[in-house]
Amino acid sequence: MTGTRVLLELVAVLGTAAFVTLLFQVLRLPAVLGYVVAGLMIGPHVPFPFVASPGLVHVLSDLGVILLMFALGLELRISTLARVGVGAGLTALFEVALCLTVGALVAGALGFSSGEAVFAGACVGISSTMLVAKAFEDQGWKGGFTEAVFAILVFEDLIAIMLIAVLTGLASGAGLGPIDLAITLGKLAGFLAVVLVLGLLSIPRFVRTIVKQGRGETVLIVALGICFGLAVITDHFGYPVALGAFVAGLLVAESGHGHDIFERVRPFRDVFAMMFFVSIGMSIEPMQLADNIPAIGLFTAVVLVMKPVGVALGSFASGRGIQTAIRSGISLAQVGELSFIIAGIGIAGRIARPSLLAIAVGVTCVTTLTSSLLIKRSDTIASSIAERLPGRIATFVSFYEGWLSRLRSRESVAWKRVRRPTFVLIFDVAAIIAIAIGGAIASPYVMESIGLSRKISTAITVAVVVAAIIPFAIGVIRRVAQVSRLLSIIVIPLPREIEHQAAAAVTMPIDVVDLGRAPRRALMLMLELAISTVIAVPVMALTQPFVGTGGLVIGAIVLVLIAITYRSIVDFTQHVRAGSELILELMHHPADPEHVEQPFEKIEAVLPGFGGLVSVTLGEASPAIGKSLAELNLRARTGATVLAISRGEGGFATPTPTEPLRAGDVLALTGSDDALASARQLVGGVAIAAVHADTSVSSPSA
Repeated sequence: MTGTRVLLELVAVLGTAAFVTLLFQVLRLPAVLGYVVAGLMIGPHVPFPFVASPGLVHVLSDLGVILLMFALGLELRISTLARVGVGAGLTALFEVALCLTVGALVAGALGFSSGEAVFAGACVGISSTMLVAKAFEDQGWKGGFTEAVFAILVFEDLIAIMLIAVLTGLASGAGLGPIDLAITLGKLAGFLAVVLVLGLLSIPRFVRTIVKQGRGETVLIVALGICFGLAVITDHFGYPVALGAFVAGLLVAESGHGHDIFERVRPFRDVFAMMFFVSIGMSIEPMQLADNIPAIGLFTAVVLVMKPVGVALGSFASGRGIQTAIRSGISLAQVGELSFIIAGIGIAGRIARPSLLAIAVGVTCVTTLTSSLLIKRSDTIASSIAERLPGRIATFVSFYEGWLSRLRSRESVAWKRVRRPTFVLIFDVAAIIAIAIGGAIASPYVMESIGLSRKISTAITVAVVVAAIIPFAIGVIRRVAQVSRLLSIIVIPLPREIEHQAAAAVTMPIDVVDLGRAPRRALMLMLELAISTVIAVPVMALTQPFVGTGGLVIGAIVLVLIAITYRSIVDFTQHVRAGSELILELMHHPADPEHVEQPFEKIEAVLPGFGGLVSVTLGEASPAIGKSLAELNLRARTGATVLAISRGEGGFATPTPTEPLRAGDVLALTGSDDALASARQLVGGVAIAAVHADTSVSSPSA
């Protein structure tokens, strides 16, 4: 190919991409979608007079993939993983596993093989960091719930890297067997350990030395050299270049200059990333898109439904407010660039059909269009959903957020308590997964060696597998209950008499009353439900390709837990109702009228689980005057719940939504610290009393 021809093709690619993206900007459509359309226009599958060389664009697009992943790593330091918290990691794991499982089931229903179903499920599991960041930038949103979203995206990207590495091994013929999978993961872990250790010892220090020289172009050249060097090394060992580029970004970021280097690399990333998306468009046959419209519609539904549900449930269970959880879920209802990479790996390895890339492009196009609209309206949608929560659930949500806020403040103590049972729990879960997958793989060999019919050999295998799993399943149930109990006791301590008797293993006398039993039980069951779900969904995702829909039995167990938890919430609302009466009584008849904070000081002792109450008085200038609680929509807008209203010599315990507020009313509020702060700001009141639970933690027996 002559130099002039190359220049002409570059002009065609850049010119077409520029024209289409300008048009998309006028139409307020995402630029990424414009790049794909530009690729369609200059690709070999449309009757346009000029067709760019797929080989040239493919080479340039490979550079785009490398720079995309390198830039992703530059914005993430290893220390950041600890800062964003375990909750974000578990939310990402739960959501990706949920989408992968449902996506694989949908693919199986469409006639995909088990291998294809895995790739299809992985394609709909990862959200687009680029699209979300651009949408937030366009809206001018910073802080608040955006931090929760980016924390989840950090772990999603890490999960995506692991998926890409494992799926590359699968596509290269490593196989789906448990031994093959274990070997693949072991080799990957060993390779990453060596690269990270050697890299951390040398690269950050080397980059800092170069930066001190004060020459920007040298810093850029060194950073790109590290990026492409590690990409070459990972490719040599049989791993995707994207993995090496991402690790290179991580190592460079550890120098402390990741953000500055990112700003220098970003123009190159944008240009070559554009080539990547153009390459995707060039590889798509328009007829493939038309032929796969039903599949595109089904997978789009999986993304638009399961991703918001998975993120919202995971975020709420980890202690985020209901508003933040719902908005986070809505903001992540899309897939992007990594779906193309995953689909390309499956097609290149001849495991996935070529139409999978067309399906991935179709789903990305649709969800890209809907994502910007959903993000803009996320606050309205979240408020609407929060308003429609049943009263019992909404009240429990406020308390749960407050309890989790208290638990986060005691994170170090909590980890010491649950560290040992958590490690045992992880071991039991890993054993269950290994046994289930091993049994599924061994079933055909059992049938051949014994010479029995398929049904009989399958029944024998299932019986053996179930018998082997039962001890570990019992262990999982016990450890989940133990961890949940320990965490709930940290938040709502046992009475000292019960605690001492439990430690001494003596019988509890009848006259000792545990006043915190109802809230502690509600919290414990909610934690059991959350932990069980976070375990069950990834187990289903890992075992589904081997055991089919049999893993859905775990889902039935989760449904039972949901029913039990709801029953406990109903009981807890009766406890709240009685507590509200006591709160109102103490507000009207304090032991010392000169110390208004004194009444609430008694609440935690009399009603364990009610710590964190705040009393707010409404001044004459409060915007809440004359408005009912329903009109204020306080619970939906802030997450705080009004437990009682003191008014002169009267008042209301568990007030009705139609009760209008008056100047001088004193509201007793509960919720997380953020919710209470938002509520105070909304009503324009002055906090006159606040109770926070004693930060001392008892030492219950395990």
